[in-house]
Amino acid sequence: TLRGAESPATFDIQAALDALPPSGGVVRIPAGTYELRQPLVIRTGDVKLEGSGTATHLVNRSPDRQPAVLIKHADYPKNRKARLWRVALADFRVSGTKESGDGIRAEGVDEIYLRGVAVDHNGGHGIVLRDCYEDPRLIGNIITYNAAAGLLLEGCHDIVVNANQFEENQDAVRCLNSFNLCMTGNNLDDHLRHGVVIENTYGSIVSGNMIEECNGTAVILDRDCYGITISANTIAHHVGGGVHLPDAWGCAITGNTFPLVHAGSIRVGPGSGRLTISGNTFSNSFIGGKTKRPATHKDPMGRDAGTGIVLEGTQDIVISGNVFGGLETPAVTASKGCTRLLITNNIVADVNRNSSPGTAAIVLGDATE
Repeated sequence: TLRGAESPATFDIQAALDALPPSGGVVRIPAGTYELRQPLVIRTGDVKLEGSGTATHLVNRSPDRQPAVLIKHADYPKNRKARLWRVALADFRVSGTKESGDGIRAEGVDEIYLRGVAVDHNGGHGIVLRDCYEDPRLIGNIITYNAAAGLLLEGCHDIVVNANQFEENQDAVRCLNSFNLCMTGNNLDDHLRHGVVIENTYGSIVSGNMIEECNGTAVILDRDCYGITISANTIAHHVGGGVHLPDAWGCAITGNTFPLVHAGSIRVGPGSGRLTISGNTFSNSFIGGKTKRPATHKDPMGRDAGTGIVLEGTQDIVISGNVFGGLETPAVTASKGCTRLLITNNIVADVNRNSSPGTAAIVLGDATE
């Protein structure tokens, strides 16, 4: 174990990392601001890089879009079997500039663990885990104001993303070509585009999260997603939409609340089917006889709104046990030849507030069966 007692002016983090034996060890970075012109590189497994909280501040000054921290075996990716195991990062801050690259990038690292790390204002993604196949874990981090995604997961498996804060990144989380994502208990706020984007991923759960005020869509399931549960989330105040499923099969959207979603609280596209949508609440700002927000406002986020479910060319959908109240739209709208829809045992109250007179509460269009 190497202990840094030197001042920031003399403490050489890279030298301390390079001095670790092949069996690994701990590098503890003293409090201070450290300006990086090139990435700190971790090339050894069983390593922990630890700071003194956010008083340990790594600032990425790289002029060529390099990450602040890079974790990978020296022979990766030429040799895909050359992997690192059990690398942990804890208790420090990584920031950058518009010209810098990612905050933290790991490639081919198994059982990587990030805890209590602050990653902000980087010119690329906040954190990138690429081909970190076995058991990546991110717990209790704060990931904010990054120019691309706060967290980009590519080719990962058995992923835990728990109790993190994401704010004002481009997207909060992008999970691509992966499986077994367990994303629970996170807070996502004010993203410039989308909240959670999941593509070509299966067997996952997004549960117990607060997802608020994305300019785009809160949750997107696309490109051959299947077997995913979206449950017990509050999906609030989104201009672009709530949960959208362009290409998702065998999924459940259950027990969520959708207050003040402006465009399609749930939207199911023609590439999706065999879905259960149950036990959700779709609402505006109604609070027992009045609405909390005005009908019009100069800022779209400031006005009262509420939308239901939109089905487009999909099939084999159960919509049951939901509450639809105070919506500008019908509770359910089907179009483009939907088939085999079971819409039962829902409560529908005060819908079609901005629709044409005589519009039905449930509009099935040309749906069959």
